[in-house]
Amino acid sequence: MNYIRSMLSDGINDCVSSKRVVTFLAFILCGVAFVSDLFFGLKIDPNTFESMMYIVVAGLGFTASEKFASKQREN
Repeated sequence: MNYIRSMLSDGINDCVSSKRVVTFLAFILCGVAFVSDLFFGLKIDPNTFESMMYIVVAGLGFTASEKFASKQREN
């Protein structure tokens, strides 16, 4: 449980980031949709699937850009 919490928390004040939670949930939903289409034959609307993929890509991009941004430290 601590691993998941640390994965979803930001690096500044160690609170859970909503941006990371939404990205993680969209990733899980894309994975479920892919597996259900592949193994169970349930067809997912392509527009819905692509929209979820764009959320995941944008969320990962914003999260990765946080690593290169300057961190503000309080003195």
